[in-house]
Amino acid sequence: MTPPPETLRAPLVVEFPFTRSLGPVQSAFLTGLRERTVLGVRTATGEVLVPPVEYDPATAAELRDLVEVGTTGTVTTWAWNPAPRPGQPLATPFAWALVRLDGADTALLHALDAPGPEAVRTGMRVRVRWAAERTGAITDIACFEPYEGAPAAGPAPHDGRFAAPVTGIVAAARLDYTYSPGRAQTRYLRALAERRTVGERCPSCAKVYVPPRGACPTCGVATTDQVEVGPRGTVTTYCIVNIKAANLDIEVPYVYAHIALDGAGLALHGRIGGIPYDQVRMGLRVEPVWSEDGRYPDHYRPTGEPDADYDTYKELL
Repeated sequence: MTPPPETLRAPLVVEFPFTRSLGPVQSAFLTGLRERTVLGVRTATGEVLVPPVEYDPATAAELRDLVEVGTTGTVTTWAWNPAPRPGQPLATPFAWALVRLDGADTALLHALDAPGPEAVRTGMRVRVRWAAERTGAITDIACFEPYEGAPAAGPAPHDGRFAAPVTGIVAAARLDYTYSPGRAQTRYLRALAERRTVGERCPSCAKVYVPPRGACPTCGVATTDQVEVGPRGTVTTYCIVNIKAANLDIEVPYVYAHIALDGAGLALHGRIGGIPYDQVRMGLRVEPVWSEDGRYPDHYRPTGEPDADYDTYKELL
């Protein structure tokens, strides 16, 4: 018996900068961090929330009553991080801790610098270690560190006014992980490397899924019957892209379409090339143009055939 092919695995990075504007509460909070001041917000019931929010999570009432809390506090719970990842607060092992600052009723999540997990405990006293350079971000708190002093005084009213307030932030979101497509998509990707498109047929409803998913989401049964489809197909729907993506060497505008390959039970995504963007239409018959290394279709181009009749693809929209 021939053993099944090894499942593919590859590192994958998903990354994008997230830009957001700040309301008056968040602006005051982040600007305060730049000035070594930690602000919270008081609710109608007298609770002090740190980090502050602009609406009461219990009543949805608008919150604007800012107060200054201490830069010392108490660990309420924690978890040890033995292998910090790039971009995390510390390069050496540390604890993620929820810290209730003196004067606050809620806890703030941040890094706690400690020599080892045996040095961390719930209830331990800690204080803020400020970053040497502060810009108005949560990273202005470099981390927390152990502290033996007494609790600070209760919260004090604060007007939230600072010179040159921070009004917006850019957060660089990044996710690094190892992706495995599974057995069904491994077979699909290996077939693409041979310039073939292979789907899998559901034994119950007979729909051919491309790319295959390993199971039919409608019937809930495994799909193991492989079916070669295409290579030609029909444009079912499409959109015109007018914003150039970073690191993508494609001039705008261009067309991204749903393409129902001949023999497939649903449409897949693909870029349309070889034709002006304003001539792409529903029903256009297309064929793949393979990438330079031949591992996948770079785009699809018109075949020159007459357009497909709407009734032949209306169920695939």
